[in-house]
Amino acid sequence: MSEPDLTIRRGERADLPAVAELYLAVRQAAVPHMPPLAHDHDHVRAWVDGWDLRQREVWLAVHGERLVGFADLGPRWLNSLYVDPAAQRGSVGSALLDVVKSRLDGGFALWVFESNAPARAFYQRHGLVELERTDGWGNEERSPDIKMAWPGADAVGFFRRMIDEVDDQLADLLARRVALTRAVQPHKTSPRRDADRERRIAERMARTAPELGATRIGRIMDVVITESLEAAGH
Repeated sequence: MSEPDLTIRRGERADLPAVAELYLAVRQAAVPHMPPLAHDHDHVRAWVDGWDLRQREVWLAVHGERLVGFADLGPRWLNSLYVDPAAQRGSVGSALLDVVKSRLDGGFALWVFESNAPARAFYQRHGLVELERTDGWGNEERSPDIKMAWPGADAVGFFRRMIDEVDDQLADLLARRVALTRAVQPHKTSPRRDADRERRIAERMARTAPELGATRIGRIMDVVITESLEAAGH
């Protein structure tokens, strides 16, 4: 399929049933690169039918009268990009991703299953970078996934906005750490710090942040605990 054969257009409510069927077909064909769906087909159809097109954009790739791909996007996020298995390895995915980049020119992020090596390679070829990995706790399939991002023209500004969001979350966690440190002190049998417990904390945290490792996390947590104790008045 050559690119001139494609029509890319904005999706409307009447297109959503066809989008749901393509979504189901792609997910079924993608196993084992993607885990099985967490819901039955009727649930998926109802979910897609409920998309609020005032809050999200759906862009369609159409070949003749046949829907061969779609991209679902919201502010700063690419929710999904699926291409008919019969139309893959052509220009459909690239054409849709070009539209996404034009609509979200300030940059965007997405989640992709770790097991979906073809999708990860596709996004990497188009300039997206891997940012973080999870064990799948945040997705319905409970399958390990990877956050990827395209930073747009102002990469520094894009990544700094993401850093600011993480720092705000970190500030909230530090405030909670101080409050809990203060609360536990009257119940401790000894005012001394527990070195074994702190070592176990660092080792546990290193499983989530392997790039830092237990030694670095141990140094970080030593500062966090020291400053939390001082802030709590101990």
